[in-house]
Amino acid sequence: MQLGLIGLGKMGKNMRERIRRAGIEVVGYDRNPAVSDVASLEDLVAALAAPRIVWIMVPHGDPTTQTVAALKELLDPGDLVIDGGNSYYKDDAVNADSLAERDIHYVDCGVSGGVWGLEEGYGLMAGGSREDVERAMPIFDALRPEGPREDGFAHSGEVGAGHYAKMVHNGIEYGLMHAYAEGWELLEAKDIVTDVHGTFRAWTRGTVVRSWLLDLMVKALEETPHLEGVSEFTTDSGEGRWTLMEGIDNAVPMPVLAAALFARFTSRQENSPQMQAVAALRGQFGGHAVQMLDDKADVNPAAQPKVERGQSTEPS
Repeated sequence: MQLGLIGLGKMGKNMRERIRRAGIEVVGYDRNPAVSDVASLEDLVAALAAPRIVWIMVPHGDPTTQTVAALKELLDPGDLVIDGGNSYYKDDAVNADSLAERDIHYVDCGVSGGVWGLEEGYGLMAGGSREDVERAMPIFDALRPEGPREDGFAHSGEVGAGHYAKMVHNGIEYGLMHAYAEGWELLEAKDIVTDVHGTFRAWTRGTVVRSWLLDLMVKALEETPHLEGVSEFTTDSGEGRWTLMEGIDNAVPMPVLAAALFARFTSRQENSPQMQAVAALRGQFGGHAVQMLDDKADVNPAAQPKVERGQSTEPS
């Protein structure tokens, strides 16, 4: 069996290696010639015997759309394209319909596993026809973790279902990460807890909050105790926003995801405009001190109280 793999970044390169270990021939293409097996998409297609299977592992949006358009002109009827990136699920129908004009088949596949997938395997969520998914099953089996197929792979539904499932997965991930982060900050804030890292490590066995994310939190604290020097600036790659939009469209309350996503937005603001407004309002209605950015001018500086943790300075 052969596979063409487009995109050999942090995940794609490891996926190529894991699939090869399963005995499947992989021809990889990347714009970086240092990691690419061939010089162009044309060379990749020429190296595969028809009917071909080509897996796209590039950033969502224009890079994926452009790659699908290029493959539409290069592949033959009966070939199969799998999009394994983090594409927006509504794009899948557009890409599938475009390829169908030349009788080229399409499957979308949500992939979870990050840089650890090479050794641990990847969680996979596929969307497409039963026939197309079955055709690619040896590849999915090579990528998923060892053990029963259903523990690491799901045929989630029709085209778009795989990326929809991965989108929701990432939305849940946002909430879990933020819950651990809040717990870590509270433990660090209280002097009574002197071994925060050890406490987190103890949670990794036998407790109801154990998870792989918790294991990674312990690893992060081992590498950087108290997370000294780590910037709070946190990006988001889109899936959290899309999940929240779906919650709104379907009247599904998602306060945990909303809080986690908005916290990421806040992390990118050097000086939050919202909190500037709050500080100014507190100065107006309660005479509370308003600290200025140049640290030189205060409004009603005599009103600045000394606040102990847990006390409130709001007027009663």
